[in-house]
This record gives sequence, C-alpha cells and structure tokens, in this order.
Amino acid sequence: MAISHIKRRGINLRMRKNETSTSTQAIQWKCLESKTEGKRLHYGRFVVSPFKRGQASTVGIAMRRALSQEIEGTSITHAKFHGIVHEYSTITGLQETIHDALVNPKEIVLRSDSKKKDIWEAFSSVTGPKEVTAGDTSLPPCVKAIDNSQHIATITQPISSTIELEIEKGYGYRIGNLLKCKIGEFPIDAVFMPVRNVNYSIHLFGSGVATQEISFIEIWTNGSLTPHEALSEASKKLIDLITPFSHVRCGDVSLLINDEDLADSTKSPHLGDANKLEEKLLKDMFIDQLELPARAFNCLKRAEIYTIADLLNYSREDLSKIKNFGRKSVDQVSEALWDRFAKELPSKKLGINR
Repeated sequence: MAISHIKRRGINLRMRKNETSTSTQAIQWKCLESKTEGKRLHYGRFVVSPFKRGQASTVGIAMRRALSQEIEGTSITHAKFHGIVHEYSTITGLQETIHDALVNPKEIVLRSDSKKKDIWEAFSSVTGPKEVTAGDTSLPPCVKAIDNSQHIATITQPISSTIELEIEKGYGYRIGNLLKCKIGEFPIDAVFMPVRNVNYSIHLFGSGVATQEISFIEIWTNGSLTPHEALSEASKKLIDLITPFSHVRCGDVSLLINDEDLADSTKSPHLGDANKLEEKLLKDMFIDQLELPARAFNCLKRAEIYTIADLLNYSREDLSKIKNFGRKSVDQVSEALWDRFAKELPSKKLGINR
C-alpha cells in the first residue's frame, strides 16, 4: 500500500511539473518558408507555438483580420485624361476605351514609406505607337512601383497621350465616387490592401493536461510588403488596439442608473462618433471577408453588392430576389455576417431591385 501510494504521488508530482513547465513556456514564432513567386506575389509560412487550448484560435482570427484590414497600403485613386470629359469616350489611336484604361491603374502595385496622409500627383506622358506601362509613369520620390511592366494602355498610332494620376494611402477597398470629381477627372476603385490572402491552421500536440496547440499562418502579399513585414505590421496594430484596455480601472466606468440616463447616453456625441466610425469601417470592408461559397459571392458581385455596408441595405427578402440567389445562399450570407461581424440583415423589406 505504501509503495503504491508513493508511486501515485510521484506520478502526480511529474504531471504537475509538466503542466507548470508548459504553461510558463514562452510563445515563439519561426518562418518555415519564404519565397517570391513573382514581383507581385510573395509568400510566407510561419509557425507559432506553444499555445494553451483555445488560444491559437483567438490569435489566428485576430491576426487574419489585422492582416486583411489593418495594414495601410498605397493606391492610385483618380485619373485625368486631357480633353476627355466622359468615361465612355474614345481617343483616336488609343486601343482601350477610357473606361478600360481606368480599370488598369487600379491593379498597379505601389509602395510608399511616407507617414504623411498626403495626396501625391503623378503623370504618364507617352508618344505612340507604344504599350504604356507602370514604368512610364513619373512618380513622386516617396512612391515606388513594384512592377514596371504592369499594363495601363496601348497607343496604336503616333500620338501623344498624357494621363494625370492621384495617389493616396489608405486601408481596405474604396469605391470611387464620380459625383465628387471635377470635370474631366475620373475616380478609380482603390485597393489599399498589401495582403492578398491569409490562411491559418491549428494542430494539437502532447496529451492529457499537457496538450497544447501549434498554429501555422500562411500569408500572400502583392509585393509592396513582404510577408514578414505584413506580420510585423499587423502585430503592432493589434497591440495598439488592445493596449487601451490594459489601463481600464473600475472607477473609470460610470454606471447607468435608470432609463433616463440610458436615453441621454444615446445622444452623446461620442456615441454618434462611434456610429459614424462603424459606418465608415463597414464601407471599407468588402464581402470577400465573409468567405462565402463561390455561388453566393458571385451573385452578390453581379448585384453590385461590394461592401458589408452595401449588404446591410438588403433584407433577406431583397436578397432572395437576386437572380440565382436561393434560400440556402441567403442563409449562408446571414450566418457569415453574424459570425464575422455580429451583424444581422435588416428584417424589413427595403424594396431594392436589381
């Protein structure tokens, strides 16, 4: 009996020792793979461990959103063609229509290390016949084109063509607004996201109370940032977002005593600012982040629903009227919207027809 008791006690002590050692082990990361598949496609694969059960998912979700939404990028936002006032106009000697020529600059990948929120001017002045590429654009000193071979337009005759461009820094995806442009100036849908795609997976190792998690993170960028830089930038953004909560004290929180206080609080300018900020964020978040099946995603795109803000203008009934968008697709959208943004489709029919 005494020997058995001693053995059991020894096992318990070893288990407690193992549990203590694993809980105090520092979380570390390592790059497993890094490669450049092209000037506009960089890939990195990282491993992070050890996590306690549940922690890897918390970190993975936060990192994926930060990598997709919180990293600043540089993009062309406006273009101006001399002597042209309509986007569907044509120029003799220019192979593309003005509309098509406006689509191509959206794809040009730029990098700027400037911390200023300026609007920079650039221009491309070329005499044909010639293929106009990103390398033909005169950029400000603080902006660099990642791939000079990116196509803009094709001049088929010996004419001169000048395109004036505006470049900005921002976040997410911004749809151009023609109503805010001057005559002859055309907006370009700006893609400010250096990160093209993010995947993470979680795997268990160990057993019993010593079970831990290991997370693998894959990052694809457009070349304006390396995956290492993107991971570092996203981490800093998350730290900046969470740091204010570490300074919260019980005395800093005022409790609402009655309904009148609650009613007054809804009139607070700070709450109004928060609502405006949320609206702006939803306009910058596009439906790709819902990770919908291809059928539902393509139907929404065809209905010109690009952002989460656009989607929230549609009730379930409105969505069901979209061509080829059945009840299953509506359920998938509703579920993804709630899971990722804690938002629900409006219950009231808004009568939006496409």
